[in-house]
Amino acid sequence: MTAPIIHALKPITLIGGGDVGEGDLALALERAPLLVAADGGAGTALALGHEPVAVIGDFDSLTDTARAALPGAQMIAIAEQDSTDFDKALRHIAAPLVLGVGFLGARVDHQLAAFNTLVRQSDHRCILIGERELVFQVPPKIEVGLVAEDVVSLFPMRPVTGRSQGLSWPIDGLELSPGGRIATSNRALGSVVLELDGPGLLMITPRGALDAVMRALRSG
Repeated sequence: MTAPIIHALKPITLIGGGDVGEGDLALALERAPLLVAADGGAGTALALGHEPVAVIGDFDSLTDTARAALPGAQMIAIAEQDSTDFDKALRHIAAPLVLGVGFLGARVDHQLAAFNTLVRQSDHRCILIGERELVFQVPPKIEVGLVAEDVVSLFPMRPVTGRSQGLSWPIDGLELSPGGRIATSNRALGSVVLELDGPGLLMITPRGALDAVMRALRSG
């Protein structure tokens, strides 16, 4: 297991080099004020008026201008090329929760790689914030205080079984898998409870459920 380099007792905001929608970073920093950047995300943070306390990555997308503007930041170089900068950053952070911005939108391959990282680093609880939705890996058991009629999508990144309460179409008795049955476009009846037999299931909820999801992941 990789030894963490960034330690925090409170949630951390992690910014990547992808699309950061209007208000995304402010939304995250209101809840997780400590800002860390994944490689080129440092330049995005600076452009939005925020200086990260640390930058993690292989630095292939960190400009000289951004580096020069970060004299006080901890620069953590991870030279290997077998993982993305999001993966490098997430596995070197020890915090109760990470809010990720700049990892959804733009290139589809980058989004797929981010989803892969959520599963690979399943011991790190992380919520990716998008323009309209949140994406996170479901822990073994979780209760999320959603609102009736909220759209809830469950996407398996590997074969997964489990049980649910509070969904219009329960997952009990189903085997979900990326090449078989999935469970997207479900709807909440209210609070949703999931109990899974293993890792690998992504949950997608409305962006407005951020506080509810944060509470659920921190208490789960």
